[in-house]
Amino acid sequence: MADSNTASGGIGFVGLLTILFIGLKLTHYIDWSWWWVLSPIWISTGTVFAILLVILIIYIIVHLRE
Repeated sequence: MADSNTASGGIGFVGLLTILFIGLKLTHYIDWSWWWVLSPIWISTGTVFAILLVILIIYIIVHLRE
């Protein structure tokens, strides 16, 4: 019987994109801030979703007090 548990190895799309952006930044092909160069990492980890959720909650609280 074959084992159905498989592990995916490798770097993945987000990792490759991050390495590409870092390489382009270090060789001066792009003049982006480091926030944008590293954005694939923090976008993929859900940080943006969490930040937007906090902003939405603050917005709702502020408007409920009016």
